[in-house]
Amino acid sequence: MSAESHSFPIAVTHDDIDFMGHVNNARYLNWVQDAVLAHWNKRAPAEEIAAKAWVALKHEITYRRPAFLDDDVIAHTVLEGFKGARAFYHTVISRGEEVLAEVQSAWCCIDAQTLRPARIGEHLRGFFFPPDN
Repeated sequence: MSAESHSFPIAVTHDDIDFMGHVNNARYLNWVQDAVLAHWNKRAPAEEIAAKAWVALKHEITYRRPAFLDDDVIAHTVLEGFKGARAFYHTVISRGEEVLAEVQSAWCCIDAQTLRPARIGEHLRGFFFPPDN
């Protein structure tokens, strides 16, 4: 089974621009976080969304090209898998056909009340990895 990509449109604002006139590299990590959380909120059942939260464990980012003010940017994120309380994502940030950055990230699912790591139940697999047709 393979997961479906989730597309997350990004509006580049004045606050994203650094002293060199392009998007500051740190903003890409915010975009990845926004895209991953949007993916979870779109796919997971409401009771899981209410009961769980996410924290980033690791990001490995490769910057390819700069983004600029008013660019039409989109993050395509895909859940590669999960094990225990960890989820692994691959995100490509692009402008049209141009890849701006690629990010491999690991996330920890936590219980929203206790803030302790929470196992990702196997019952969620079907929400994120639809059966092949």
